[in-house]
Amino acid sequence: MEDRPLAWLGSSLADVRAFPEDTRRMVGYQLRRVQKGLMPTDWKPMSSVGTGVVEVRLHTRLEHRVLYIAKYSEAIYVLHAFEKKTRKASRRDLGIASQRLKDLESLRK
Repeated sequence: MEDRPLAWLGSSLADVRAFPEDTRRMVGYQLRRVQKGLMPTDWKPMSSVGTGVVEVRLHTRLEHRVLYIAKYSEAIYVLHAFEKKTRKASRRDLGIASQRLKDLESLRK
């Protein structure tokens, strides 16, 4: 089985590149697992953003999250990446991911 490519939507790649180095390595490892057809080691479904959206949870000195959708055969789409500063993900971050998913779905039609 060939690995599916990653497609970074919006500023998601730049956002990950702004993470600390240890967190960036963790993001790479977790997304590589997804490319191989596995699930991340720490994740949860984000149905509030959209069906099939997964949140990768990264625990270092800080908390970071990466939201992606892998239900399309052509690529794994990284919707959003952010540092989590409160107990719940902010409405702003969820809104960004939701809008990028809507944009993706309208492009695929």
